[in-house]
Amino acid sequence: MAHIHSHGSAHVPGSLNAVFIICIIINLLFVLTEASVGFIYNSLGLLSDAGHNLGDVFSLGLSLFAFRMSKYHSTKHFTYGYKKSTILVSLANAIILLIAIGAILIESIYKFKHPEPVSGEAVSWTAGVGILVNGITAWLLMKQQKQDLNVRGAFLHMAMDTLVSMGVVISGIIIMLTGFMMIDTLISLGIVVVIFFSTWRLLKESLYLSLDAVPENVNLEHIEKHIADISGIESWHHLHIWAVSTTENAATLHVVIQNLQQMESIKKALKTMFRNEGVQHSTIECELSGTPCSEIQCS
Repeated sequence: MAHIHSHGSAHVPGSLNAVFIICIIINLLFVLTEASVGFIYNSLGLLSDAGHNLGDVFSLGLSLFAFRMSKYHSTKHFTYGYKKSTILVSLANAIILLIAIGAILIESIYKFKHPEPVSGEAVSWTAGVGILVNGITAWLLMKQQKQDLNVRGAFLHMAMDTLVSMGVVISGIIIMLTGFMMIDTLISLGIVVVIFFSTWRLLKESLYLSLDAVPENVNLEHIEKHIADISGIESWHHLHIWAVSTTENAATLHVVIQNLQQMESIKKALKTMFRNEGVQHSTIECELSGTPCSEIQCS
């Protein structure tokens, strides 16, 4: 018998929602300030960086949009609602980050061939403000990024920009003190390496989740052992675990039971086990031993 999962919408913490809004506002103000200074001082570098930071505002907006979408209730067409959008946005953010890394790498190679003098005082001060703005944004996202892949993507964007701005300021100071022009390019390459490894992990996880792989925070071997240890289960098959969103997981399982009267206790034990293992939604189908064609749904 077919049925629709009528799951309630995931609640987006008000604090996280507010964090994204604050981050978007302060970064948008910084973009406007940076672009204005770039026009006033005729700095192509600042105008380019303002365009890059505008991309970060877009990335933060995407993450907020995904969280808002995940709050919508399920429908007859989208039985899990729009929670999967958080995974798709984390994948998009990973791709955007890789493009940004590629742009920094290309610019670094160009600077190796065509070294340029350090920017003026106004540019240096603006880069310093960039450290402050991006650093505050990354700090606001840092706590939540460990529990949510989508937040991690936004966090990595801001952490990368903070490192880039720090690299600009540090290299500028070294060049002014020593005259070593290539330090700017070397620091940029170092930043690219550091960010690449974090971005690669984000890309891999979000791509796996979009293909319904078992989420990294779920220990499949541990779950299989727990199923085998539950009294009354003769055998089991068709275990599938996937991510509904970046914060919620689901599972289906068929079990062969020895006694029909144990069905409710087995179902309760399995659902409790799944919740303890980080799987919030589980659908279980029971088959009575010796009658494989007669299935009793106990989801």
